[in-house]
Amino acid sequence: MSFISLVVKNPFRNKTRSSLAIIGIAIGIMVIVALGMVTGGLKASTQSTLKAGAAEISVVQTGSGDFGGGRINESRIADVQKINGVKDAAGTLRATNTSTAVGSQSSMPSPGSGGGFGFSVTGMERSKLSLAGVDSINGALYSDGSTNEVIIGKTAADEMKKNVGDKINLFGKDFTITGIYETGNFITDAGAFMSLNTLQNLTNNGNQVSSIAVKINDNANVTEVSTAIQNAYPNELSTTSAASMANRMNNALSTIDTASWAISILAIVIGGVGVVNTMIMSVYERTREIGVLKAVGWKDRRILGMILGESVVLTLIAAVVGTVVAVVGVVVLLSLSSVGNVITPSYSPDIFIRAFVVAFAVGLVGGLYPAYRASRLSPTEALRYE
Repeated sequence: MSFISLVVKNPFRNKTRSSLAIIGIAIGIMVIVALGMVTGGLKASTQSTLKAGAAEISVVQTGSGDFGGGRINESRIADVQKINGVKDAAGTLRATNTSTAVGSQSSMPSPGSGGGFGFSVTGMERSKLSLAGVDSINGALYSDGSTNEVIIGKTAADEMKKNVGDKINLFGKDFTITGIYETGNFITDAGAFMSLNTLQNLTNNGNQVSSIAVKINDNANVTEVSTAIQNAYPNELSTTSAASMANRMNNALSTIDTASWAISILAIVIGGVGVVNTMIMSVYERTREIGVLKAVGWKDRRILGMILGESVVLTLIAAVVGTVVAVVGVVVLLSLSSVGNVITPSYSPDIFIRAFVVAFAVGLVGGLYPAYRASRLSPTEALRYE
């Protein structure tokens, strides 16, 4: 039997003990991979959200939050557009659909509902839709004015199984879907757009908007323009840039990353203890065998390498098991929930490399003491061991 085959087969002499050690390490690896895939997918969605839409600045009522829970008079749109550095501006009105016909089919978060849940509807002039990132559309845009036409996002269309020409009930009124759009923004693609005037009438918000989307000139600075808007209307308007919002989202995801590492380390420590126990018991049970190997000429370093190799084999198998379970689990869970339409799991090589590096390190550390103990056994004492 070759040295490699010996190292691969030895850990499974006691299958129960080895299986328990593998499960312990696999749990930690599973957490690393699963949370890495989910947070990686969220980060990718955040980046696509940042890139989606031509508006770099969102203007809201002071104190209303980033998503514009307050109301701004429509006259401020023209005022903001006159500020130096502003290329274009458009008012948007956000509301949450109150119709049970749609509410029962959608549980997507609504940016305009103050943190609640529901189907988000945005009112905007059709000529300004590019400021919201609506450039690609299957079908046609709605007409301006008081109409019964609406366009919906691809995520919403998939969830509710709607196509161009179908009817959708919003705020107790039937609308015809004239088009289906896709922006890359997972929040926007889960909602719908209609004429600003129509939504104002439906929600009794005449001449008011939730926020103002601002596109700046190519040579303008986002920070300077944002400051100019706030200085022009202190205590009335506040601004948020797409970049700063994305940074805050990424910071929140970094916190999740840190938490996942803490959980993973705890699981790996527990699994590592299992590896140490497994290898020490293996050395005890094979004391006589190790004595024979040393008696026939095996060097200390060869014994050391064999025990370390067996430990690493256990943890690498655990890494494979944990990775497979994590990938299958994440894919299945996302496919069974509405979140799957929002988050695409990340399959970045970094996630899997990190998992295997951790497993390899645990194998080395966990097998170090048992390997050292085995290499220091005296051949004569080991041969007399019963």
